Amino acid sequence: MTADVQAPSNQAAGDSQETFDSLSPVTGDVVGTWPVHSAAFVEAAVARAHDAATFWSGLSFDERAERLTAWAGVMTRRIAQLADIVHQETGKPHSDATLEAALALDHVAWAAKNARKVLGRRKVSSGLVMANQAATVEYRPLGVVGVIGPWNYPVFTPMGSIAYALAAGNAVVFKPSELTPGVGYWLGATFGEVVPEQPVFQVVTGLGETGAALCRAGVDKLAFTGSTATGKKVMAACAETLTPVVIEAGGKDAVLVDQDADLDAAADATLWGACSNAGQTCIGVERVYVHDRVYDDFLSRLLDKARDLRAEDSPDTKMGPITMPSQLGVISAHIQDALDRGGKAVLGGPGAVGVRFVQPTVLVDVPEDSLAVQEETFGPTVTVTRVKDMDDAVEKANGTRYGLGSTVFARARGMELAERIRSGMTAVNGVITFAAIPSLPFGGVGDSGFGRIHGPDGLKEFTYAKAIARQRFKPMLALTTFTRNAKADNQLTQIVTMLHGRGTTLKK
Repeated sequence: MTADVQAPSNQAAGDSQETFDSLSPVTGDVVGTWPVHSAAFVEAAVARAHDAATFWSGLSFDERAERLTAWAGVMTRRIAQLADIVHQETGKPHSDATLEAALALDHVAWAAKNARKVLGRRKVSSGLVMANQAATVEYRPLGVVGVIGPWNYPVFTPMGSIAYALAAGNAVVFKPSELTPGVGYWLGATFGEVVPEQPVFQVVTGLGETGAALCRAGVDKLAFTGSTATGKKVMAACAETLTPVVIEAGGKDAVLVDQDADLDAAADATLWGACSNAGQTCIGVERVYVHDRVYDDFLSRLLDKARDLRAEDSPDTKMGPITMPSQLGVISAHIQDALDRGGKAVLGGPGAVGVRFVQPTVLVDVPEDSLAVQEETFGPTVTVTRVKDMDDAVEKANGTRYGLGSTVFARARGMELAERIRSGMTAVNGVITFAAIPSLPFGGVGDSGFGRIHGPDGLKEFTYAKAIARQRFKPMLALTTFTRNAKADNQLTQIVTMLHGRGTTLKK
């Protein structure tokens, strides 16, 4: 363990002598040593969570909000400490780590404040036929939510499930990535300070087997963020027990640049979207489709901005290393495939892939069926493609199996184009802005997964709807009885005809 991170008092350190190390992607040095929790340990944690869920769900929305707000306060006061742990385990610059933590805190606060309004019991119309009934609906917690988090945004991304599940009244068992266990333990430790009574939020650490054990340990829902391939394995494991899942998987997000776009803003957003966090962003920019009339101007501006951007080991660097070493091979293969198929590297190229760092790479003239266009690269690379018009751009943007995020730069047609892109989220004249708005749902379609975190949808994702119909007075027309007679049937027909019999006739 790192010196700054200790397991919460309500969690055991481990159940065996087997451990693993988290390493600095910058130096390769050991950041911390962590227990590999067994299936039995995970099952015990989930069992404790079920007991804790009774306590936590028994609190009122306001009482839970008070605890979550206090947790946000603790994390805010120690944000520098959290950012340093993120920096140690991911290699990302301190500035980026602080930004990630700050955005996550905004989501915690929103979930705490809005849970009662979104989930609390409310009246709904009973309709004329059932006018004697009072109808209400509320959204109740599922019980225990398992969360398997990623390494690229180890605070912001899992918090979209953790905070919303907690605000909805669930207990949570969190398995952070094996690359960022220190971040996970830090989150669990700080929550334990404001909710010491019960293990409402527990953290288990380990490798893939520990994550698989969490899928099978009896959680009431599993929220996963990671690659599409691993997401399919998670679904298969959860299917064994009919455990529902939320899957936030890969992306291949596109930027569309129309002829009337602010080209300087579009170029700046493209570079940041492609290269921030060294390109290791599921909603990062990987493809750009630019109107023919402004293509050359846009490309020139993008290259001007990108030439001085360097990934390196220095205190003031804007780009960190590739966190997961195996990704270096994927990035290299995508670049080489693009070049082999007729593409050109106008910046970077094969030589941009180093031992730990990858420099910005801009590829042009890349065929649409190449790896660099169709598969998630997860590195600081981007393809820039000339299109004849925005119809062509939309068709190409929708031409992959992914559908997570997207961006449109246009003055006149921004909303129109955004609505036509097959993706769960779109930013107009900005990049990745939707992720920072707590009231907007976050998630994708296709191979990018399903289900939503954030916003009202994110709160409801970790609940079930409870409908109640209460008789207020005896019905004028008794329908749910074997004493119903022909007169009642006739009256029902008359009511239904009055309500629905004047529908518009479809034209042939």
